[in-house]
Amino acid sequence: MMKLSGILLGVAAVLGAQPGIEGNWQGGLPVQGMTLHLGLHITRTPDGFTSTVDSIDQGAMGIPVKETTFSGGKLHLNMATLHAEFEGTLSSDGREIAGTFTQGAPISLTWKRVEKVETARRPQTPKPPFPYDAIDVSFEAPDGIRLAGTLTLPRGQGPFPAAILISGSGPQDRDETLFQHKPFLVIADYLTRRGIAVLRVDDRGVGKSTGSSTQETLDDMAGDVLAGVSFLKARKDIDARHIGLIGHSEGGIVAPAVAARSADIAFVVMLAGTGVNGEQILYRQAELANRAAGASDEGIAKNRQLQQMIFDVLRDEPNDQAALGKMRAGWSRMKAEYGEAARERLDASDPAVDAEFRRMLSPEMRSFLFYDPAATLRKVKAPVLALNGERDFQVPPGQNLPAIREALSEGGNRDFTVTELPGLNHLFQKCTSCTAAEYATLEETFSPAALEAVGDWILKHTGAK
Repeated sequence: MMKLSGILLGVAAVLGAQPGIEGNWQGGLPVQGMTLHLGLHITRTPDGFTSTVDSIDQGAMGIPVKETTFSGGKLHLNMATLHAEFEGTLSSDGREIAGTFTQGAPISLTWKRVEKVETARRPQTPKPPFPYDAIDVSFEAPDGIRLAGTLTLPRGQGPFPAAILISGSGPQDRDETLFQHKPFLVIADYLTRRGIAVLRVDDRGVGKSTGSSTQETLDDMAGDVLAGVSFLKARKDIDARHIGLIGHSEGGIVAPAVAARSADIAFVVMLAGTGVNGEQILYRQAELANRAAGASDEGIAKNRQLQQMIFDVLRDEPNDQAALGKMRAGWSRMKAEYGEAARERLDASDPAVDAEFRRMLSPEMRSFLFYDPAATLRKVKAPVLALNGERDFQVPPGQNLPAIREALSEGGNRDFTVTELPGLNHLFQKCTSCTAAEYATLEETFSPAALEAVGDWILKHTGAK
């Protein structure tokens, strides 16, 4: 039968039957006013077809498709990993597959045949040869954890001023890679070309660093940075008088904490750092994100109620298992207030809600929620540059920049600059919708205007040329 089947397929091709489905395909999925670029790779096997999907902008390539069927010109994809399906029809010339992508809601999607699926364009990613030296380094944290990173050094007569880059929340590599963007690599390249050495480090448990970043508190993170400062001070090619810190997002909280503890810090750059505690940040962050997604006032209020329940539990209950039980009980009480149809929809979200409960229990999140950055900023005497994007929905400038300015002023700091950069999001990209969903679709990694603002300010405060 298998041999006969092959003969029939050959005859059908000769007679001009519809072209095969195997090959490479590319399509665009409209999401929240932008296009998410996708790739599809279909392979014929003796048993039928297999395929993989690429989420190009998000840098997620080769996602396995659980089931691929093609019959009568109809293609079906069961993308279980993405909780999505696709149903479409191959055109008569075999160049397009038009159909519907369903991931909660149905969206029209047309795949076009291509020789090769494109990759995300990241034109700012530096490419060798470089006019400076990049050295793989490692050093030990206070608790024995080995931290690994890259030190970029200008060429020429040293010693050089230096900056340590401190990443945002969650496990981050030394480049703070997100959706194939590498902002820390871009920043390091820019500053080193201008005469500033830069140390960027894999978070604990990422890349070549040991340990686990989610098990760290903000105080632990500060200790890791101080270990980096000691490492740089011991090098003859680094000017120990001019070692500063550049922290992004959560790193913008850690940097002032280090400066408040150590007189060795020559300057602090806060990129989307905070001036109020994490609880207030997350309330505002969720409200802005939900409004951008078109949520109703009632929906926003209900989400705030859920957040408040979680935060109240975490504030009062230090035991993780007991806290998890109380959050689950609180969620059950909230669902009971809804009608039967709404409760069924909420019940379906239980796994996602429970995963969020567990994420909030991490030492990193617990320490972030109730930490008061203003109290720390009042102790910082080193020069400070605080930058925020005007369109930052994650660390809103209107909520944070005035609080940063007030805290530094109250503490008697006489050298600080607080600036809101127009048109930029949380990653300091020039944006359109400026939501988190757009990060992946933007080609810009880090605004040249923001790079210049940071570089000029550091050079002014270190005397580097």
